Amino acid sequence: MNKENLKKISALLVHVAKVDEIYTDKERGIIKNFIISFSYNEEDCETILQDSEKLEADSIQLFNFTSAIKKESLEVKTEIIEHLWKIIISDKSVDQYESSLMRRICGLIYFPDKLSGEIKLKILNQ
Repeated sequence: MNKENLKKISALLVHVAKVDEIYTDKERGIIKNFIISFSYNEEDCETILQDSEKLEADSIQLFNFTSAIKKESLEVKTEIIEHLWKIIISDKSVDQYESSLMRRICGLIYFPDKLSGEIKLKILNQ
């Protein structure tokens, strides 16, 4: 995955992490692990994450982030959805707004709701 798309997708992860208005080190670590999974080293990872945090802060709509995901394979989309759920569940609480946001994201990237629900349950059971 190229860096620009990775920044947009990471900005979406940051956005979801900030939805509850608490952006924790644990959530930041989950996002860093996501970036590193695409073969970027620690230094590049930190730069990409900082750029993504700025991109998220400067944006007012999800479409800027989700448009980069639509073209990805189901495998990559699944990895993104897994990380989104890990971020949401990291505080041991899933509120209605977070669930609604995940449904919106799934719709925007053409990801099956049923599969998203299965991923959520898998993470809850870990």
